[in-house]
Amino acid sequence: MAEKSRILIIGGTGYIGKHIVEASVKAGHETFALVRDSTMSDPIKAKLLHNFRTMGVNLVLGDLYDYKSLVKVIKLVDVVISAVSHTQAADQRFFPSEFGNDVDRVHAIEPAKSVFAVKAQIRRTIEAEGIPYTYVSTNSFAGYFVPSFVQPGATGPPREKVIILGDGNKKAVFNKEEDIGTYTIRAVDDPRTLNKILYIRPPNNIYTFNEVVALWEMKIGKTLQKIYVLEDELLKDIEETPFPENLGLAICHSVFVKGDHTNFEIEPSFGVEASTLYPDVNYTTLDESLDHFL
Repeated sequence: MAEKSRILIIGGTGYIGKHIVEASVKAGHETFALVRDSTMSDPIKAKLLHNFRTMGVNLVLGDLYDYKSLVKVIKLVDVVISAVSHTQAADQRFFPSEFGNDVDRVHAIEPAKSVFAVKAQIRRTIEAEGIPYTYVSTNSFAGYFVPSFVQPGATGPPREKVIILGDGNKKAVFNKEEDIGTYTIRAVDDPRTLNKILYIRPPNNIYTFNEVVALWEMKIGKTLQKIYVLEDELLKDIEETPFPENLGLAICHSVFVKGDHTNFEIEPSFGVEASTLYPDVNYTTLDESLDHFL
């Protein structure tokens, strides 16, 4: 059996990064995490860093903005996975943080348009330099959508009424964060994902907004009042809402109004689908995710 790649995760203490770190260790990779000095001394991150150490993660002190420390740690590994936030995307000099929409196939408006454009430019730079890559298009994080159905100010799924963005008929994809970590790591040493986009689009996680609401209504045995925010009204809301709240709305516009998760076919020339490549991964379905809120 070929030796497993040594993996560096940058942004490993972040929202999605910690799941990638855990998946890497579980899969038997020697795993490194670049950690800033401020993170090392952060009491909120202390438990997570302790867990990393217990798992055997190599914590390497460094910074995305410190070129020398970055180059030094990159030389220790075979693969770099970036999970930095969108605010740092333009500062990357390695495999890009691609956890979200396929930025080459979106119909986004501002401010999401500019965020996606930065990621697209990073792709072009990587390709021009001939750096081997895998872009991971995860679509929506279930942990963001399921707890509130993106309802303003909500702390749980709706029980009385629900605001539906668009006409509710565009298909979107909702993936659990742990599964995103698992699929990402499975792709690391897989030649089928080399210089391709790995789409995480498992069939049991593809739903329209209306279908998600109907599934939830069935679970709670109740019909919700439905309020539709059609495109013109949503565009007005985005225009009048300050940053960064308008960024979230603009991404929702891309997903739920334009259908940017599923309005194209995955062609073998540029992409592969994760659940098809790895049918043995027992991913969490949206149906199962909703059960946690009953």
